[in-house]
Amino acid sequence: MKKVAVIAISALLLSGCTQYAGEKEQAGTFLGAATGAILGAAIGSKTKCHRHHCRSSTSGNAVVIGALAGGIIGNSIGRSMDERDRRAWSQARYEALEYNRSGEPSYWHNPDSGHYGEVTPEPAYERGSGEYCREYQQTVTIGGKTEKAYGTACRKPDGSWEIVNG
Repeated sequence: MKKVAVIAISALLLSGCTQYAGEKEQAGTFLGAATGAILGAAIGSKTKCHRHHCRSSTSGNAVVIGALAGGIIGNSIGRSMDERDRRAWSQARYEALEYNRSGEPSYWHNPDSGHYGEVTPEPAYERGSGEYCREYQQTVTIGGKTEKAYGTACRKPDGSWEIVNG
């Protein structure tokens, strides 16, 4: 629970870093911070075993550093993507999650901005709540600079996919 609070606070602080931050920057910052925190948690996790009992722990510093780094990158990407970029990216993500085999990417490209990217889904799995989820990897290239991110989406009862990142 502490980890969730750290992620939320970091994302909110980062999204408000500039007084005039627009909606794109705030969304990019929040998604980047959440993704960075998850990656930081994965990198900073340790498992200790004693006899037949194992316990996992996560370094809080790794989560915070990941959230900060992800927020900064996400803010930059969010600032650079226009509405058409986001629609194309969202459509590619939906198609990848809904129709693609694991490892098969869906591509998007906005000819007006020159921005492009891809979304590659992983195998579907069932969570304890009965939801079906897929992890995915994505790349976004803006101005010749490519950024990678990872996420998780779960199918909602209405058939749509919701980004859950955790």
